[in-house]
Amino acid sequence: MLNKVDKDDKDDFRTNASIETLQQRASILKRVRNFFDSREFFEVETPLMSHDIVVDRYLEPVSIDGDILGIAATREQKLWLQTSPEFGMKRILASGATAIYQISKAFRAGESGKLHNPEFTMLEWYRVGDDQQSGINLLGEFVQDILQTKPAISISYQQAFIKYAQIDPFAASAEQFQATANKHDIDVSTLANVKELDPWRNLLLTQIIEPQLGKDCPEIIYDWPASQSALAQVRDGTPAVAERFELYFDGIELANGYHELLSPNELMKRNQAINGQRKVDGKDELPLESRLLNAMNHGLPPCSGVALGIDRLVMLATGHSNISEVMSFDINRA
Repeated sequence: MLNKVDKDDKDDFRTNASIETLQQRASILKRVRNFFDSREFFEVETPLMSHDIVVDRYLEPVSIDGDILGIAATREQKLWLQTSPEFGMKRILASGATAIYQISKAFRAGESGKLHNPEFTMLEWYRVGDDQQSGINLLGEFVQDILQTKPAISISYQQAFIKYAQIDPFAASAEQFQATANKHDIDVSTLANVKELDPWRNLLLTQIIEPQLGKDCPEIIYDWPASQSALAQVRDGTPAVAERFELYFDGIELANGYHELLSPNELMKRNQAINGQRKVDGKDELPLESRLLNAMNHGLPPCSGVALGIDRLVMLATGHSNISEVMSFDINRA
């Protein structure tokens, strides 16, 4: 958890990050913009506060009572601080853009720690015509350019589990996942009697696999379980996999990318299924309808997109171990 600041602390006005670190952060953001500008992307802005929100099992958005704005357009409605600028950016793609990026604030409730703050900075980009491999290639170019690393390597989700945890995530049972967790002295009390496989996959991923990723060079994990597809396309096969890819460096997740889902009907089915899972988890259901669905009905062009945490990027670039050390003010000094 983030350390709390004493309200009587006379120095609580000071920035979390040093001025030197903030200058380094500004330089990194300039390089990020140069990277995309040189590839003919253009920068966009979308609303932080919207009627729409990403429907996700694990991300908890922050809601706002629309009445407090004092205007007719939001009366008796709930608005959402965005967990990602994804919906707005895809609406721009459906309106005719072909290569866009955004550096934006994002908000997620209940997230705090060395790698999390409820308000954080996200970089997101989309390019029309890119498939999963094109998306992976561009992400690899980005991290090598910005962090001055060796070229990124790619490994499938299945290969990563076999290599780092000696278990096949697509063939193993819940009992086999638990046995692997026990072998590594991982606390499994929160998953007692859980037969669903994804919670077990996620446990082994975070506790065994992620800490070993990207130690020598950036590492991109691709072809995730179809059940973890979110807004990615699913490719038929044995097993079927989501065309999703994630970037890790020095054991830290930096980015999540998709060969983007295009079907509005499939998105509605997934939203309904996720809301069912959220209900089982004791969470509120999220809105099924959105202007993104309208945009997809109009026609979202084939594309790949990536969301990357700027605070984590700066943390790795500057050698810090806590994102609060690279932010002007974390939640405790906000």
